Amino acid sequence: MKKTILAIVSLALLVSCNKKESKENVHITGNIKGLKTGTLYIQRIVDSALVAIDTIKMDGSSTFTSDLDLKSPEILYLFLDRGVTNSLDNNITFFAEPGNINIETTLDSYLGDAKITGSKNQELLEDYKKINSRFKDENLTLIEQKFNAIKRKNTKAIDSLSLKQDSNIKRKYLYATNFAINNRDYEVAPYIALSEIYDINIKYLDTIQKSMSPKVAQSLYGKKLTEYVASIKAQK
Repeated sequence: MKKTILAIVSLALLVSCNKKESKENVHITGNIKGLKTGTLYIQRIVDSALVAIDTIKMDGSSTFTSDLDLKSPEILYLFLDRGVTNSLDNNITFFAEPGNINIETTLDSYLGDAKITGSKNQELLEDYKKINSRFKDENLTLIEQKFNAIKRKNTKAIDSLSLKQDSNIKRKYLYATNFAINNRDYEVAPYIALSEIYDINIKYLDTIQKSMSPKVAQSLYGKKLTEYVASIKAQK
């Protein structure tokens, strides 16, 4: 009888532990090649400020792990405190979502060498950034050309370059809108709408908001986009 009771208690404890573990739905692993000592902080944005949700002490090993409980996929930040500088180069941005995520990088080029796998939203965000970088590069080229035209007081060239800048911006916004609509089943869609084209014509934001899948609409960024669109409409 005692053995039976002990077995039941053991089973209850095991179930309890499994329930506790299931709350941590994001498992992060990583390696920072060349790092021996330092502190890693996994951060999220709360009221426009970065707040640490996990602290990892690095002491002799370059590998790390972290288990988090996320209610919804969201952008997180892996900040490396080297004890020397608080540079932006010490902060890796990644789109966390339930499942296993791996972050590999190096101490020498912490931001530049970062490779993140295991997150579909992260994969889509990187695809978006590759194309979006072309619009940014083109804009920088146009700015330089316009600056030189202004120095030469070439009014015709200035007007032409201004039109090209407007066209580049429109193409950038149209690309972002189409990307968000085409990826309506992922949380990256409302995130891009909020972070990249929040100042676009409300009809485009409204289209993205209405195109979101039910799951995405109930996510962190899905709800924020819905609230944002409603607030803009209320001002009109």
